Amino acid sequence: MDTALLLLRIVVGLYIAAHGAQKLFGWFGGPGFTGTQGFLGGMFGFRPAWLWTLSLGLAEVVGGLLTALGLFGPIGPVAISAAMLVATFVVHWAKGPWGSEGGYELTLTNLAIAVSLAVAGPGAYSLDALFGLTVPLSVSEIVAVITLLGVIVSVVTRQSPVAQPQPKAA
Repeated sequence: MDTALLLLRIVVGLYIAAHGAQKLFGWFGGPGFTGTQGFLGGMFGFRPAWLWTLSLGLAEVVGGLLTALGLFGPIGPVAISAAMLVATFVVHWAKGPWGSEGGYELTLTNLAIAVSLAVAGPGAYSLDALFGLTVPLSVSEIVAVITLLGVIVSVVTRQSPVAQPQPKAA
């Protein structure tokens, strides 16, 4: 079981962290902060776009790294869950379940893994186990509630997307 948790934490955590680094820093061929801000604010109506860009990027980078390291118990997976909830329902839901169609296949899979890791804990092969760290249940619950409230606020404060320029027909 501990080996399985380690494998899930490392693969999913590092991929999510890298995905966040694309958004924040433009690493790995990503759009960077300005590009992500334009995408979130323009196409999806998140306001203020800079705040939600920063929140999303940090949730993915920090959440992914904490998850991969197995540090601070459920906090990393909860951060990943927040990012995947918003991505699933705001960005991908309307496109259906299949990733090949731009749907929510990957974000829902990442969400399921993150929730499972939050519930199961990081396992024996983690920094938490190495240093004897435990995040108290009350702190975990508070972090989860605040994160869920952040997800709700991000979705309900969205405005109508800005019309995107369309290419002219030749």
